[in-house]
Amino acid sequence: MRLSVNFKKEVRGFTLNVEWAMGNEIAVLFGHSGAGKSMTLQLLAGLMKPDEGFISSGGRVLFDSSQKIDVPPHCRSFGYVFQDLALFPNMTVRENILYGAKGLEKKERQCRFHTMMEIFRLETLENRMPSEISGGQKQRVAFARSLIRRPETLLLDEPFSALDNKVRLEMRNYLKDVQFAFQIPIVLVTHDVAEACALADKIIVYEKGRLSRTGCSSDVFHQPFDTETGLLFDRKQLCPAGFSCEFPRKQ
Repeated sequence: MRLSVNFKKEVRGFTLNVEWAMGNEIAVLFGHSGAGKSMTLQLLAGLMKPDEGFISSGGRVLFDSSQKIDVPPHCRSFGYVFQDLALFPNMTVRENILYGAKGLEKKERQCRFHTMMEIFRLETLENRMPSEISGGQKQRVAFARSLIRRPETLLLDEPFSALDNKVRLEMRNYLKDVQFAFQIPIVLVTHDVAEACALADKIIVYEKGRLSRTGCSSDVFHQPFDTETGLLFDRKQLCPAGFSCEFPRKQ
């Protein structure tokens, strides 16, 4: 599976103009607040429309301004986990997950539901309300709901930002397991330097709406930065307790 992006979008004086591609890996969009990372996810999902450019996923063109192609959001095979998780507080865990399976036949919905419950270790929480489960459990429910339709790509907009450090570390490992199990591109937005370096197969650095650089963690980290972008990669920020940030240097 391959995701390719090349688009431009102007909103209230801010211009996002980026081009990048990825395969079955975790790509982290990284940069200062307001650099265009979350906007990129919205454009991918079809929640916003680029002014020009194209988006393709798995060889299928989802948007192409030159050919007037614009596939609507519900026809794009993307799972999306928002920063606030967006679980329905008046629905049980079961109902929240099944909400993501709308349109599937009943038998298929039930089959996939039980698969998600097993994969995300939620079997004992089926009838709980979101207010009755932990932050990490809510996170797994949100993942299950986003993946139940077996999307081509998973979009994550700072999904771990509200979790304490212990649960964040647990969920980082869990996300790696999810990528291995589903073998799909995962695009993750985060402001956490250590999180980016721990998770990313590829880091895509944004600066003021443009692509600053892209590559694996070690390559991006050891390249020289201008002053503004360099502040994002302060080595002191990379080493919270229990996390090793030593990268192999280029020969």
